[in-house]
Amino acid sequence: MAEQDGFAGSRVVVTGGGGGIGGEICRRFAAAGAQVAVADRDAEAAGKVVRDIAAHGGSAAAWPVDVTDRDAVGRLFAMIGESGRALDVLVNCAARASDTPFDRLPAAEFDQDVTATLTSAFFCIQAALPLLLRSVRDPNVVSVSSVNGMAAFGNEAYSAAKAGLINLTRNLAIRYGPRGVRFNSVAPGTVRTPIWERRLAARPDLLERIESLYPLRRVGTPDDVAAACVFLASPDA
Repeated sequence: MAEQDGFAGSRVVVTGGGGGIGGEICRRFAAAGAQVAVADRDAEAAGKVVRDIAAHGGSAAAWPVDVTDRDAVGRLFAMIGESGRALDVLVNCAARASDTPFDRLPAAEFDQDVTATLTSAFFCIQAALPLLLRSVRDPNVVSVSSVNGMAAFGNEAYSAAKAGLINLTRNLAIRYGPRGVRFNSVAPGTVRTPIWERRLAARPDLLERIESLYPLRRVGTPDDVAAACVFLASPDA
């Protein structure tokens, strides 16, 4: 799994690390030499990513956690920071998107999307900051937003949360830049992940139709997003 060693010895936490995009981000960092904490509410999915990384010679550990639970997040970072250890990179990839049309969207479901996508990042960043400030390895946070946070593509609750994530990133970049902690976000378009399987079962040609809207005539892959995240977390950025 030797892609490069630019993150050799670095400690990285990826939320939503058991998912399609999050899993690939974990693999990329591990391939670059990082020690990766695969944080996900789905312990089985996180474990699968860890086993895959280990099979390729990388270093990773599964950390089952519900990032919408502030106390659970606090416990996670308290364990990661035991004995005064630092954290070098936090990647916020956890998210939730409702398919319910806006006119029938319950307030509770709106809150679930915002909490899973935006509030969870707030919880994680706030808990991780003391550990990031200990780092001497270019500490930084990369948050996975979306083009939905920049233009109107539906999924209103999810989109509003992603827009909030972009703004939160900008504000924290200004606030903590002078203290040596960088903040960046990635805003992917359509990405081919397992989440599309249900939609493709009903409309098999859906991704082909979406591909025609992109200049390259293809949609993104988890590896595309992972590459951007690893670059932004590196000193080259």
